[in-house]
Amino acid sequence: MSSIPQSKEELAFAIHSIFDKLMADYRAIPDEFSRECGVEGSVKGTRISVCDTVAYLVGWGRLVLKWHSLKSQGLPVDFPETGYKWNQLGLLAEQFYKHYADWQYQDLLAELELTVSELLSLISSLSNYELYETTWYDTWPLGRMIQFNTSSPMKNMRSKVRRFKKNKGIQ
Repeated sequence: MSSIPQSKEELAFAIHSIFDKLMADYRAIPDEFSRECGVEGSVKGTRISVCDTVAYLVGWGRLVLKWHSLKSQGLPVDFPETGYKWNQLGLLAEQFYKHYADWQYQDLLAELELTVSELLSLISSLSNYELYETTWYDTWPLGRMIQFNTSSPMKNMRSKVRRFKKNKGIQ
């Protein structure tokens, strides 16, 4: 199997497999470490908290769901988000951190689980044709847009979170 999902089944599998591992890592981190800025940020030289990594994944997952909802109603979509351009993803990430700054760690994890569950339901509700055999945004099919904003950043965040755990001596 290619590392980049090419079908509905591969996409669902890619999300499931990384998500389960990522959640196990998140659950191993005690709440008292969750807001400590010890995780490498998306912007070079910055540090974010474990909660920020969860907020980032929730933020992107929610955006994908919003994009699909608007497009399926025939409404215009501001990609990546209203007020942001593709070259401003660092600012968008900071907006995600701010939006979820007051959330408790366990509530953020529950929101991530809910978001991923909704994304998997969306994937399940669509055909392989809708996901991979037709252009959805610019030159990209919907399946790739989902993968770009779910399993890919989950893999990236997992390596950062595992590094944080190792530095803290968390098993």
